[in-house]
Amino acid sequence: MKYKEDITKEELNLLPLRAFNKEILVVDTPELISQAANYLKAQPILGFDTETRPSFLKGHRNSVALLQLATEDYAILIRCCKIGLPQEIADILSDEKIQKVGVAIHDDIKALQQRTPFEPKGFVELSTYAKRFSISASGLKKLCGIVLGFRISKAMQLSNWEDHILSEKQCVYGATDAWAGLKIFQKLSAEIEN
Repeated sequence: MKYKEDITKEELNLLPLRAFNKEILVVDTPELISQAANYLKAQPILGFDTETRPSFLKGHRNSVALLQLATEDYAILIRCCKIGLPQEIADILSDEKIQKVGVAIHDDIKALQQRTPFEPKGFVELSTYAKRFSISASGLKKLCGIVLGFRISKAMQLSNWEDHILSEKQCVYGATDAWAGLKIFQKLSAEIEN
């Protein structure tokens, strides 16, 4: 299939809006870590993203507040601001047998390594991967529009990811970003196999 090289804001706005609508597990206590890790370890591929509380001070960047890992039917949101980056989860990020796919992952990985050191393996940068298909657009929102034919909301991007309790909108937003990356990768990968 031939994909567009890029997409305008106007074209994006004409596309239907979609969001992750399956089960979401918020991991914010040590008791939930094993359950999350056991599920994630059994997956061959995961959508990957992080969220950080916005900083409005020049040159200051907050620590990663949330790590999102998603499959087709399940999203796990790890509240790093509450429980750090547990070793069991860092081990998944070091497992080359589990592919982790996302957009602009370099800075996400570096920020996670500041919480718990790990050797990143099995990561796929979608904006680089999309270049194989002559897609020059690089953001998740644009890649979603070009490859999947729908748009995702970025309305919660600048919300406070360190809030005591994440709102339902924040949970859906976080899950959607990781899930959308997975869907883009699956669709492009299927093109190569055909």
